[in-house]
Amino acid sequence: MEFSLSEEQHAYQQAAREFALGELAPHAARWDAEHIFPTEVFAAAGQLGFMGLYTPEAAGGLGMGRLDSSLIVEELAGGCTVTAAFLTIHNMATSMVGRYGADALIEEWCPVLVSGEKLASYCLTEPGAGSDAASLKTTARADGGDYIVNGGKVFISGAGATDLLIVMLRTGAAGPKGITALAIPADAEGIHYGKREEKMGWNAQPTCTISFDNVRVPQSYRLGEEGQGFSIAMEGLDGGRINIATCSVGTAQAALQTTLAYTAERKQFNKPIADFQVTQFKLADMATELVAARQMIRLAAYKLDQGDADATTYCAMAKRFATDVGFDICNEALQLHGGYGYIKEYPLERHVRDTRVHQILEGTNEIMRVIIARRLMLEGAMEVIR
Repeated sequence: MEFSLSEEQHAYQQAAREFALGELAPHAARWDAEHIFPTEVFAAAGQLGFMGLYTPEAAGGLGMGRLDSSLIVEELAGGCTVTAAFLTIHNMATSMVGRYGADALIEEWCPVLVSGEKLASYCLTEPGAGSDAASLKTTARADGGDYIVNGGKVFISGAGATDLLIVMLRTGAAGPKGITALAIPADAEGIHYGKREEKMGWNAQPTCTISFDNVRVPQSYRLGEEGQGFSIAMEGLDGGRINIATCSVGTAQAALQTTLAYTAERKQFNKPIADFQVTQFKLADMATELVAARQMIRLAAYKLDQGDADATTYCAMAKRFATDVGFDICNEALQLHGGYGYIKEYPLERHVRDTRVHQILEGTNEIMRVIIARRLMLEGAMEVIR
């Protein structure tokens, strides 16, 4: 069993770290405060291949596995949690086009998506279909060589500022087998965007509702076959859970580094607060939990890359653990900064706000527990955790 990274993997990390330090970290606080969606940064990321990490090489992407991609995402999240998180959403949507789109669709969209020239949003959640994604009701009705789309989606990251929507729609009967995926140009006639949601965190990307009013979409924009949409969505969610877990770990790493420097400098009772055992114990626990979360993510990513039968369970475990731990580390980091942690001069309050939603995204952590528990109830389930 090999835990060390290869020279190539270290090179990925270094390139991402340099980009995060140079292009993300210096601007993250301003993007948050002014609610700026930094589209120019995504174009710069595209020049390094970061906008097509696991899009197939045949479609212009890097064709990376999830483990290698997670090394890059972690470093980017250390620079700006929200920008890194949207980058992973764009990557998920772009890879779906590259894997399941017709040749003409790939030729039209993948070059501009992989380059970061244009951006993609992923549209699954509806007002009545959150954790129960298979109950979605937005419809796509066949009409000649087109589909006519009606309904709405909520909590869509990037909505109103992106160029392509990957939308899960009902083309058949109730349940997962009646769901189909379509790629829909974001400016298609009949698409309307709601107001930008005022959120606790993730302010550096717009989030809003999307409504579809008799939107006509060519059937050539379908991804995969009719009825394949739910399996495409679930495949994307396994990777998405690794992504959001990785964003939590990357942010927690940044919070810990900031806290180590602060506690070494901040003095009380004539000595640095890092000299107090209570501080040392907190730092030790934070570092231990951070490493544990990182290794769980890498194990889950490895299993997903290998096509392991229990990859979904491990992705759920990694997502549940890493997002809980990541938030807790950021919260402890804020506590160790005292009053300074609560003001915006320091990044800790932003880290806390931005990581809190990770426990909800890509399936709530309660749903992750359901996935894990259901697998444990099956015969032979103990082999999952050996």
